[in-house]
Amino acid sequence: MNRLLFFLLIIGSFSSVAQVVLSTKSNKAIELYTEADNFRVRGQHAQAIDLLDQAISKDKKFVEAYYRLGLVYLTIKNYSKAIENFEKGLSLTNEEKKQKVFWYDLGETYLLTGQYDRATTTLAEFVKVENQNKQKLDQANLMLKNATFAQSNQSEKATYQQRKLSDTVNCFAMQYFPVLTADQQELIFTRRLVGIGDDDEDLVITRKDTKGKWYSPVSISKNINSKFNEGTCTISADGRKLIFTSCTGRKGYGSCDLFESTRVGNDWSEPVNLGPNVNSNDWESQPSLSADGRTLYFVSDRKGGYGRRDIWYSDLDDNGQWTKAQNLGAPVNTVYEEYSPFIHVNGKTLYFASNGLVGFGGFDLFFSEKLDTGWSLPENVGSPINDHEDQFSLFITADGKKGYYSHEEMTASGIPMGRLYEVQIPEKQQIKYRSNYVKGTVKDKKTGKELKAKIELFDINKNKIVSLVHSDSLSGEYLMVLTQGSEYALYVTKKGYLFQSLNFNYSVPIVPIAPIAIGRIGIGFEPLLINIELDPAVKGSVSVLKNIFFDVDKYDLKEKSITELEKIVQFLTENPQIQVEISGHTDNTGNQDYNQQLSDKRAKSVYSYIMSKGISPFRLSWKGYGSLNPVHSNNTEQGRQQNRRIEFTIR
Repeated sequence: MNRLLFFLLIIGSFSSVAQVVLSTKSNKAIELYTEADNFRVRGQHAQAIDLLDQAISKDKKFVEAYYRLGLVYLTIKNYSKAIENFEKGLSLTNEEKKQKVFWYDLGETYLLTGQYDRATTTLAEFVKVENQNKQKLDQANLMLKNATFAQSNQSEKATYQQRKLSDTVNCFAMQYFPVLTADQQELIFTRRLVGIGDDDEDLVITRKDTKGKWYSPVSISKNINSKFNEGTCTISADGRKLIFTSCTGRKGYGSCDLFESTRVGNDWSEPVNLGPNVNSNDWESQPSLSADGRTLYFVSDRKGGYGRRDIWYSDLDDNGQWTKAQNLGAPVNTVYEEYSPFIHVNGKTLYFASNGLVGFGGFDLFFSEKLDTGWSLPENVGSPINDHEDQFSLFITADGKKGYYSHEEMTASGIPMGRLYEVQIPEKQQIKYRSNYVKGTVKDKKTGKELKAKIELFDINKNKIVSLVHSDSLSGEYLMVLTQGSEYALYVTKKGYLFQSLNFNYSVPIVPIAPIAIGRIGIGFEPLLINIELDPAVKGSVSVLKNIFFDVDKYDLKEKSITELEKIVQFLTENPQIQVEISGHTDNTGNQDYNQQLSDKRAKSVYSYIMSKGISPFRLSWKGYGSLNPVHSNNTEQGRQQNRRIEFTIR
């Protein structure tokens, strides 16, 4: 439980009892006890402990002093001493009003230390007798459910393989909130140099060498890091849009705001505040971007939520502006607290931390799936990632096979040290929809010049856009995430050029066979490297339409061709001076006359659809070529597949 909330719940627990009667008759013990509480409430723990020890030395049966001493130790996370004092104080009283105060806090401390059997027994005693404080009763019932859940869900430990990242990466006093690009070649995280106090937070980045080992982390950019704190961050799948938290030093709206920076070539832009639609005069932090950088999830404690801190989201509109943030709602958000959302690159699976859902106690990690009707009931990630300690963040790779997270450890001298870990996710625990990616460069086919182009991914069975990115204006590089469960059309467009289309069929079970290099890709599920060359939109330029579909030996357009057909109509509407020929082609199997007729009818079907959308007939023509113009050998199935095509030629 959040310690501030904890104190709001327990403050006065024994104060009200003490006003009635204390268990000691020693005036000196009472004086020391009262003085100690003045230090306790101010967070001066060492002085409070010393005074309470003195009070107990005056009366070894001073029940309330043991309770207060247990509270102080609980606050500083010295759980063994907290339990020792709670148990001692509880053993000295038979008064139910006093016992139930002990049962509540002792039960929680058992839960925090993974002593689930004891937690269950102790909290059950509290729940049985508490009939006044509904807030504490609700919290006790949640803790009791946590203890019961944990007793039954600790069996997965042996199946996970965890390892601490090398000292090359874990080279600072504190490192936390790791994020990776989709190709797993760049790791970004927040670092602190000291680990205690309010030392500077910066964002650092490390990249993999050719052998897959991480280089030493360096500052992500002098434009991003400052003398002030740069906190938790998120990065788009292609590594070119970064959003991070900044609380001081930059012009903002509240205590902490979210800022955006974009990378062109190797340089990051000056950060820009995301504005009042996202940021408020309250606290915003812990951002997470969708793969294409167009949906942002984050945490805020602004008004209008379900609990003190909730998960909110905002979308990027067609004008490049963030829409007004909305609360993600139930069942993800609870009346307690939610932290550190992470949306997987598949766009469907959201991971987050919560202390308001049933788990192992404190903050656990959960995941929820995005449905057409909202979000599914959250599920606990399970052990050993979750345990009796607090867990706050988890990053899952695109293929779902690895997780990255931070864990805080204490040195012998009591100084916290945050370390980054990698965990292998067992197959049965992996995400339902895995993702991979296609990446490469976009260039002018004639000059070889790198181009900034728009790259859109459509689910062609729904005729719905899934993702939109742009290639880098200097390098021409692009990366698009592909997720299992759909058939996709990918379009690369730029004004003044013919568009290119690709097809990726991941709607069927994937088999581990190497995919073909380009075109209709539906076998295998490994990352793809596809370099795109765009033809200038001049006479003679040709685009192969890879998302036009017919049944075997048929010429009626299949429904999933609509996405591509609409893209042709859009191109012709935006370029009214252009005239085109729609041509049909077959492989060389079967009768040549039959192939000629089939290609003719298929070309005419496409022509007729475009005509029906208001394009002038003077700008269009159609023709079938049968098997006369192959682009690949007809001696292989892959070659024949490439030869069966519809082309779009400027005339």
